Amino acid sequence: MRQFDVVIVGAGLAGSMSASMIARAGHSVAIVDPNEVYPDEFRCEKIDFGQIEVLHRAGIGDAILTAATHDKSAWVTRLGRLVEKRPSDQLGIDYGRLVNTVRAQIPEEAVFIRGKVTGVENSEDLQRVTLASGESLAARLVIMASGLSNSLRQSLGMDRKDLSLCHSVTYGFDVEPEAGGSFPFRALSHYGEHPRFRVAYLTLFPIGSRLRANLFVYRDLGDPWLRAFRAAPEETLKAALPRLESITGPLRVIGPVKMRPIDLYETSGYRQPGVVLVGDAFATACPAAGTGARKAIVDAERLCNGFVAQWLATPGMGAEKISEFYDDVVKSGSDRKSQALAWRMKAMALDESAAWWLRRWASVGVGLARWASYALRSIRVDGVKPARETVRDRTQEAPSELKDQAISAAGQI
Repeated sequence: MRQFDVVIVGAGLAGSMSASMIARAGHSVAIVDPNEVYPDEFRCEKIDFGQIEVLHRAGIGDAILTAATHDKSAWVTRLGRLVEKRPSDQLGIDYGRLVNTVRAQIPEEAVFIRGKVTGVENSEDLQRVTLASGESLAARLVIMASGLSNSLRQSLGMDRKDLSLCHSVTYGFDVEPEAGGSFPFRALSHYGEHPRFRVAYLTLFPIGSRLRANLFVYRDLGDPWLRAFRAAPEETLKAALPRLESITGPLRVIGPVKMRPIDLYETSGYRQPGVVLVGDAFATACPAAGTGARKAIVDAERLCNGFVAQWLATPGMGAEKISEFYDDVVKSGSDRKSQALAWRMKAMALDESAAWWLRRWASVGVGLARWASYALRSIRVDGVKPARETVRDRTQEAPSELKDQAISAAGQI
């Protein structure tokens, strides 16, 4: 039986990040995943500079920046009206490419095992991981980054607690102008025009030379609307967002239309010796709230930068050690924010009470005020100074080297 400091079950975003960080810290690690190359899976397709900052702390930020496409600027609509044109700090990247880029940062010393984990036996000292091939691995710590799969958690006595079944549905597809040419924006966020349409928002953003679309709606799986969208996406989209065409002009959906429903759940009974859960294995996030990738990234960075090394430096792997991670103020704050945003986004899209209509119209005013502020700061009063200030304002959360590059570029405008 091969023995390691850490065995990681699942090599998606959180698992691959964890493997990279633990191996670079000098610990022996094995990663078990069915896919030698991560497949083209419809999940997160955008990250931002705030997440890049966390990835820099994990030592892999530069690689992700090279692989992703920065949108640079974006238009924003509220209630069907264009309210804002602003600089943007978001980057488009296919999820498969994101994970494979992270995997490429894992040191060669780490052992990758292509296979499936069928069982985990945990204790306060040594954990045993059984593979479908019949092989067993021993480790002091097991990191469960197994995504939505529930069987291993159930075998350990952990329960899935459903918070909201089919909380939202996400569609992904590419678009292009119907008449050819290009759109008048690099990226667009078009929020739902009325609660009766049950749309959170449509976001358009570049990935390489493609313009990608993610549409977030609140519909039950049996709703005929979902089938109608798959069958006739342009017509169904136009009916759900009737003012969209006044912003984009006629558009055409190209390539396959992918759909992903999401259940909101959290795990109970997770404070156990020798096993720690990260990402979706611990709790899901709503894609419409934009916190899924952020939560996974924060989980992996906090676990591996804050706890794994000190846990391995002392004997035992009891539940009191594992609980330190779950109680970490950054990790727990990330979880609370993710869940709160999931419910807030849904209420903003669907709630027809006076209070939520007031919030919607307030968002129109806030967007217009920001647009006016950007416009004023862009007026050339004395050469390039306002442009330099605008870029500086939009890179406050970026790593220092990105700030320097952005400010340098602004000086050449």
